[in-house]
Amino acid sequence: MDDRRLLSAGKADEAAVERIAAEFRAGFEAIERIDRPAVTMFGSARIPEGHPHYETARAVGRAFAERGWAVITGGGPGLMEAGNRGAKEGGGLSVGFNIELAHEQEPNRYLDISHTFAHFYARKVCFVKPAEGFVIFPGGFGTLDELYEALTLIQTGKVMHFPVVLFDSGHWAEMLDWIREELLRERLISPADVALLHVTDDVADAVDVVVDCYGRRCAEVA
Repeated sequence: MDDRRLLSAGKADEAAVERIAAEFRAGFEAIERIDRPAVTMFGSARIPEGHPHYETARAVGRAFAERGWAVITGGGPGLMEAGNRGAKEGGGLSVGFNIELAHEQEPNRYLDISHTFAHFYARKVCFVKPAEGFVIFPGGFGTLDELYEALTLIQTGKVMHFPVVLFDSGHWAEMLDWIREELLRERLISPADVALLHVTDDVADAVDVVVDCYGRRCAEVA
């Protein structure tokens, strides 16, 4: 590669870094507008209104809002919309961190704070940074990616230990069996890692696990 091509590549890299830095900055500015404790909810974009998972995610979002919490989602359709919709119905703060995709995922219409990212990694940071817990509903590769990233961050001490709640025990049962029977048995993880997950089918329980952990942390600081 000649000097001109090296220079051109270097300038392109610098421009990319500047764009990414600006994206993080805009995301952090959106986070600063969240004026209360927040939970991040994940789940499929493909599940429509009226489906049991949609109505349950909506109920969870509403229940958090009624406890004075903000609800953060990926800002799109499906279970993301359900969580935001419930937050609005509960009189809470509804936040959506959307992503630019080839199929043009539009922000849902239940958002008080909305920001759309170009890069998944900037978006993921903004899911974690303001969150006091995660509630995770059935979903595809994106939901699983977010679940395992949260677990990895907690396991490695990169974020403080906050609750990771899996909603719908039947949906997650085979994955949990595999974790216990394969990963744990082979000593690829420890029993403490398995204990990071809380599984429930109850709206009140999902909310209490997150809210109570936050209350204990606040009491320890005080």
